[in-house]
Amino acid sequence: MVEASRLAIKQGSKSFSAASRLFDRTTREHVWMLYAWCRRCDDLTDAQDMGGELGDQSDIAARVEHLRKLTAKALAGEETGDIAFDAFGQVAREVGLTMEDTDAVIAGFQLDAEDWRPRTEADLMRYCWHVAGAVGVMMAQVMGVKREDDDTLDRACDLGLAFQLANIARDVVEDDAAARCYLPAEWLVEEDIEPGQHTKPHHRRELADMAARLVRRMEVHAASSRIGAARLPFRCRWAILSAARIYTAIGREVLAKGPAAWDARVYTSKTQKIGHAMAAFVEALVNRPPKLDDEPRWRRSDLAENAASA
Repeated sequence: MVEASRLAIKQGSKSFSAASRLFDRTTREHVWMLYAWCRRCDDLTDAQDMGGELGDQSDIAARVEHLRKLTAKALAGEETGDIAFDAFGQVAREVGLTMEDTDAVIAGFQLDAEDWRPRTEADLMRYCWHVAGAVGVMMAQVMGVKREDDDTLDRACDLGLAFQLANIARDVVEDDAAARCYLPAEWLVEEDIEPGQHTKPHHRRELADMAARLVRRMEVHAASSRIGAARLPFRCRWAILSAARIYTAIGREVLAKGPAAWDARVYTSKTQKIGHAMAAFVEALVNRPPKLDDEPRWRRSDLAENAASA
């Protein structure tokens, strides 16, 4: 199961795969198994392979219900016939993950199944909470953070939110090609963009403006996450700070390119990843997170509450 999980993260996320090598062996394997479950859930929902081209979307709601049942079965210690779910069941039992933890993530797949679109920034951040912030909370527990350590889990959520904001900024054109849009409708109205036209060439300046808004929010959450990272053991701290540097570099590159950000996919090269890991090593060694200029507007408790009310 460990080897299959390693291959899942290697194929599914080169950025996080690179950072994950910096964990100690036990944590690394647990992280791989948790990631493999996330990747498998995403692929089952979208009928795709390792995040590739979207498949048939006609029975997406049934697939979400199927992955929910498989997850419950894995958490109960039963064999599911799917190695990613069986691996997740193992790590969940070892670190204490619950169905409540997984439901927060699965709710994000449910939103995609319903062809959901965010109307407001609050809606956008609620989606980011489900698909990335809640994963960050589970990852923190894998690294040994206690469930009652609310502030550190808040900071772990912040890192997941930062990752997702960078992804949305980078992938907005690809998402549009898959008939999905995670930019709030209110932002599109403010930019005076006609419905369904936000990725057209004549709106690239406006699209760049909205991507800049995403990246600014990414920066605030990424800075906040460093406070939590400072409380982790050295190897975990190094890995997390490396991942943070790699993902925020993607967001910053989108910002720097402006309207040309979607002419080719933005990514970090192997050499750049090594550079980020080296810089993160020094940062982890010194372990003095900077004081925040701004606390994030959106906190884990607020997002979870908004999700519950929705």
